[in-house]
Amino acid sequence: MASSLRGEVLNLYKNLLYIGREYPKGADYFRSRLKAAFLKNKDVKDPEKIKELIARGEFVIKELEALYYLRKYRAMKQRYYDEDKK
Repeated sequence: MASSLRGEVLNLYKNLLYIGREYPKGADYFRSRLKAAFLKNKDVKDPEKIKELIARGEFVIKELEALYYLRKYRAMKQRYYDEDKK
């Protein structure tokens, strides 16, 4: 069971690194914060706690995706709809 959780954690870390490339404050800022968050919880051994942390990480992924979509939507809106007001 521990090896399957390890795989999930590694997959979560890789997904977050990939998604963090477009972070507004920069990829380096995101990478350092991500690494600190994972190192803070490296000694957690309880499988239930690990599952909770994985769920929190998946929630963060969804929030980041929403942030990126909102940013793209605002950019498109600015390009196409703000010209009508001028």
